[in-house]
Amino acid sequence: MNAVPDRIEKKLTLRAPVSRVWRAISDAREFGTWFGVEFDGPFVAGAHITGKITPTKVDPEVAKLQEPHKGKAFDFTVDRIEPERLFSFRWHPFAVEPGVDYSKEPATLVVFELTEVQGGTQLTISESGFDRIPLERRAKAFAANEGGWAHQLKLVEKYLLLQER
Repeated sequence: MNAVPDRIEKKLTLRAPVSRVWRAISDAREFGTWFGVEFDGPFVAGAHITGKITPTKVDPEVAKLQEPHKGKAFDFTVDRIEPERLFSFRWHPFAVEPGVDYSKEPATLVVFELTEVQGGTQLTISESGFDRIPLERRAKAFAANEGGWAHQLKLVEKYLLLQER
């Protein structure tokens, strides 16, 4: 039997200064534009926020993938905010089944880390805690988010390029 890994990690070097990438990941409105969600409040450490899926505004193909989930709400708790270095939150991965109460499940931890590098900013996105997700949905949640974070890296990059214009 293949074990499901506990952690996803994706990295991308963005041709933008740390301060600009920081705004894109730490401002709830900007984050929502590229990620494809509308939040009911700002990102503040310790805050519990509800997001509703709204297809991304930066890539029509990804927006089509998000469209079936439009309007679905999910919970999001801001974990840490270390300006221009780290932003993290907790959520229930791939919590998309209608009528299922995910609130009793452990949340995974998503971390966005920024490092200044030659020519821009290295963005590292990691999500950990899959080993605590109930076995019956662990593999599906991991696979969905593994692919999802690959899409999200491309979306934040496109968003930043569009903002330059």
